[in-house]
Formats: sequence, C-alpha cells, structure tokens
Amino acid sequence: MADEFDDLKAAFDALTPEPDTLKKRENIARAEEIFSKSQGTRTGARQTVQKGRMSRLLDGVTAMTTFLTSRAGLTASTALVAVGMIAILPEMRTPGALFGPETAVLDSVPEKAETTGQRRNRAEPVEQDSVGAQTSASPAANEVRRQDGLPSIETSSADLAFRDDRAAGAPMVQDEPMMEAEVAEESFAPQVQGRALSDMALVAPAPAPAAGAKRLVVEPSDVVVMPESDTEAYASAPENRLKVVAEEPVSTFSIDVDTASYGVVRSSLTAGVMPPKDAVRVEEMVNYFPYAYPDPDGVHPFQPTISVVPTPWNQGTRLVHIGIQGELPAVEDRPPLNLVFLIDTSGSMQDANKLPLLKQSFRLMLSELRPEDEVSIVTYAGSAGQVLKPTPAAERSVILDALDRLEAGGSTAGQQGLQQAYAVAEGMAGDGEVTRVILATDGDFNVGLSDPEALKEFIAEKRESGTYLSVLGFGRGNLDDATMQALAQNGNGQASYIDTLSEARKVLVDQLTGALFPIANDVKIQVEFNPAAIAEYRLIGYETRALAREDFNNDRVDAGDIGAGHRVTAIYEVTPVGSDAILNGPLRYGEMPALMGDLAELGFFKLRYKAPGEATSVLIEQPIPVPDTAASDDVRFSIAMAGFGELLRGGSYLGNWGWDEAIALASGARGEDPFGYRAEAVTLMRLAEALDR
Repeated sequence: MADEFDDLKAAFDALTPEPDTLKKRENIARAEEIFSKSQGTRTGARQTVQKGRMSRLLDGVTAMTTFLTSRAGLTASTALVAVGMIAILPEMRTPGALFGPETAVLDSVPEKAETTGQRRNRAEPVEQDSVGAQTSASPAANEVRRQDGLPSIETSSADLAFRDDRAAGAPMVQDEPMMEAEVAEESFAPQVQGRALSDMALVAPAPAPAAGAKRLVVEPSDVVVMPESDTEAYASAPENRLKVVAEEPVSTFSIDVDTASYGVVRSSLTAGVMPPKDAVRVEEMVNYFPYAYPDPDGVHPFQPTISVVPTPWNQGTRLVHIGIQGELPAVEDRPPLNLVFLIDTSGSMQDANKLPLLKQSFRLMLSELRPEDEVSIVTYAGSAGQVLKPTPAAERSVILDALDRLEAGGSTAGQQGLQQAYAVAEGMAGDGEVTRVILATDGDFNVGLSDPEALKEFIAEKRESGTYLSVLGFGRGNLDDATMQALAQNGNGQASYIDTLSEARKVLVDQLTGALFPIANDVKIQVEFNPAAIAEYRLIGYETRALAREDFNNDRVDAGDIGAGHRVTAIYEVTPVGSDAILNGPLRYGEMPALMGDLAELGFFKLRYKAPGEATSVLIEQPIPVPDTAASDDVRFSIAMAGFGELLRGGSYLGNWGWDEAIALASGARGEDPFGYRAEAVTLMRLAEALDR
C-alpha cells in the first residue's frame, strides 16, 4: 500500500506546474498598484492596531513569564525536563541506539552537507526584484518538516542548498518529511498537557516524497503522555467515629457557617467527575441552604430548635437535629462598613473563572453597599500594593476603574498582601464601625507564609485588632482549600467558593448582611447524652471543627462566628439503649456503669457565644426531648443533604441506603424553593449517581 501511495503522490507532483516567477512578480506589482489607488500610499499610512516586532516580542516574553511563574507552569516544565532526561540519557550511552541500523539515515548524508542551523546562520547573497521582494541566489530548497509539523532530524541531498522562499512571499513547497509515523489501523496523535501534537504544527504537511528518501519510524509506545497539573489541597479529617455514651458522653465542637465545600462539589459534578473525598465536608453541604427555623424571640441573638426524628438509613437509630437561626437587623440599622478587597493578581489567577469572574462578582457587591460605606483595594502578586485608597462606595465609577485595571501575573506573595491589607483596615476602622478584609484568591500562596499552621498564627494575632477576615475561593486545578480554611477560621470570618456568577450573587448580594455583619463570636456547642437513654452516638460532619471537652468553658479558645441572619444546622445519629442497631458489644472484663438520668431526656444541649467585641461568653442551655417530633421539609431536606455528603465520602454508616433513596428524600422535601437551590441539589445528586456507577 505504501508504494501505491508513493505512486499517487508522484502523479500529483507531475501534474503540478512549476512556479512562474515572472507571473508572480507581475501579480504582486498589479496588486500594489490597485492598493495605491484605492487605499492610499505609504506616505499617508493609516493608523493600525498591529504591534511592531519588538512589542510582539515583549508580549510573548510577558506571557511566557506569567505562565512559567505559576505553580502549574513550574510543575509542568519540571516534569517535562525530568521525563526527557529519563528517556534520553540511557539511550545516549550506546552509539546508534537512538535510531537503530535501519533508521540511522545520517550516514547517507554527503560529507559537505550543512545542518539546517548552519544554513540559517550563513548569510547568502540575494537579488532585489522590481517590487522590493528578495530572492535567494542559491538553488531552491525548503526546511524539512514532519507531517505532524515538528522539525525533522534527518537531512537529504535535496536539502543541501538553502533558500528562504518565505522572504519572497512564495508559498511553502516542501519535500517529503523525513520523520513519519507508520500506524497500520489508526492514526496516533499523542497528547501533551491536553493538546494534540498535531494541533501544534508550525507549517502545513508536506505533499510529495523526494526520490530515495528514507523514513524514520516513530512507534506510538515511545510517546510519553503528561497529565494535567493538579495541586489542589483540602482541609479534611477522618470521619467522626461512633462513640459509646458510657465511655464518652460529651461531644463538643465549633459551629461552621462556611459553604465552600458545596461549591467545590458542584464544580466537580458539573464538570463530569466525582469530587475528591477530602473536599466533601458534610456540615458545609447542609449549611449551604436557607432554612426557615424559628426567629429568636428573647434576649439572645439566635434561637436553637431541637428535633428528634427517625433515621432514613437505619431503623434502629434516631437523628437529633439542631437548628440555629440568627437575628437579622434591618439594613438601615446596620453600622457603617469598611471593606478592604485583598485581591490575588498572581499568575495562577489569569483563568477566566478566577480574576475575570472575581471582577464581575465585586461589581455585583458594590451595588449593595450604602454611600457611607468605604472600599479600598490591595493586590498582591510578586509584591503587594494598594491600588485604591479608601473610597466612599458612592464613588462607584472610581472603584470600578480600579478593578478593571487589575491583571494577573507573577508569584503569590500572600503574606505581604495580608500584612498590607490589615494595615489599611486598621487605618479605616472607626468607633461603632465594622471593618473586614475580603481575600479573593485561589489559595495558591507560594511566597512568604505558605504553611496553613504559620498562616493560622499570623491571622490569630491580627484578629485581636477587631478586623474580620473572609475568604472567597476562585478556580480549580490549584485550589488550596486548606489554606483558605485556615485563614477564614482564624480570622473570625467565613470561606465561600465562587464558581459561577449566580453563586457570586448568592454570597455577595443575597447573603451580604450575614457575610459581613457578625452578631456573635466564638460560638461553641456541647451536647451531653444520657447513658440511660442513648447507648451510642456520632456527630455527622464538623470533623475539622472538633474541640476538646474543656475548650467549651475556656473563653480563650477561638471558635466560629455567626453573621446576621445566618442559619446553622448540626445532626447527631444516636442509638437508643436496647436497640438492635448497637454496634459496640459489652466488654468481657469491664463493669457496666450505673445508669443514672431522667429517661424523659435524651441529653442536654449547651451553647456558648460572645457578643461582638466582648471577652466573656454567654451560656444557653436546654434539654433534648425523648419523643420523636414531626419532621418539617427543612429538617428532611437537611437530612437528605447530610446523606448526600456521606455518600460522596463513602457512606460507611449508611448501610444499603443509596442514591435512589437520597434523591427521593430530597425531591419530596424541596418545599418552597424560590431561588432554585434545592432543585439544583437534586440535579447534582442525579449526576453523582450516574458518575458513581
């Protein structure tokens, strides 16, 4: 078959007329004459947006530097060099090993042959034609390329003389490529970083073979495929284990109003992949949604509501559902707001779903600020700088102009940015005002403090100044969720992940008051279970928020904050005494403790919080009733979301309860869904079911 194709190519070559140099010159001269008459001459050259050679060179250097200084660029380039060294060095030890006896075509090159690089470096005489085009005086020859567009490593006798026909404006005419992959049944396009090599060709494939040309066969198995860079890191902890009440009756944790995990899960599923298990934090899946819990009606800023309902995945257990609703003051009653936008403009933020989406998100937020609120912008990349001094929100055009000027490039000097943002915030703070730094980043800190523990200590020192810190995550691929969580948890703020403009509206418009105005600090929950009524229990979620028992009464221990109008949900699965679902059997040598307690109570609920700016906590407490209560749509939907999260993490306590049951529970509990959040969740559950098969 190869000979028949060669014959066919030769026939096409024979029918192709030779280039007519005289005719070409006449056509060029005629074209310039027409242009001169209709468009003007060089004397009156018009303005153009086309950049000069030096400007294009600088743009290319800037783009290359921006990519190579990002974490993805460094990872990819280092991996490529390593793979190249591993593949090439062993082969260089044996002469002829790279090509073998049949394909070592360099031996057939005449002794006086010049390499392509030598021909390029050697200056050759040229002739000046009548229309200003240059024609080489040497015989016609062209740079040899492979069919896939890569330079050939073989030199033929037809290529000994060199002439740059491109300078004369002539079309490229090529000899047969010296490197050609022969595949019997299908074509092979190796992938490098997600792009086919055939897409990277610099010139068109050569049409005809040269007489006597030899081929260098490249086997597909010799090509190394480089995977996409993925440096994401997530804050996670082992799943809460089942505990025996007689041995450990008290459970203590900090509340969590973050929602970043749900955004990451949605981003993964809509991209057609299951999310990493470490990225799934069940409490953030549950707390993403609004619930109509009863509003506070007493002296405290929020009201706990406790329900006991059957467990959908285990008939022998019960769920203790705790819902907390924060008060929502009127907009006109909220204090003045000072915002410092700390924006990551490093090279890793150049993707469309990072800095460009960030700008659109902040545009939405500005429309919700009052005229007396103030905004400042600090950016950081290789270094940090203030690009907008404190400006009243009424000067919207000034703020938007500063946002529009931001561009991504350089490394990520996060520490310098945080230091300058806090300094600016302290200068803006006033009595009775709320001051907050909003950090927008992909979490990719690679200059200065990049360790979550070191960042935690730095932020813990700064929160004493009264400045809050919230974190907005953008983009995927190098999302450092662990760093974002460390910053938000220790900065008396919250973390959200923004993957769409709709999510930006939810976080920065619909829930702006709750995101920016705190009503309680250091909120902790402690539940003591009654061993006479409950044999075992486990807390669903909150693994990264666990506290020691003694931390509950220690006001020096930091915990989560609640903003205006926020809702918090916590769910325990408990096993009653005498249930067939008890998993921990009695000990052979242990003594059963005397069971004491009021059988009318499953346990006792306690909550501590501090009013903003106060150092002493306030205690709220109430018993947990024994009888089951009717489950509202809000309670049932939150339980469905807890089950959704557990299924994504592996579902070790769910038994045979699976996707069908979770979807049915969520679909039947959608209730009022004015923004479509619950409908979207059901869609995501269906996607997860399909991907998990």
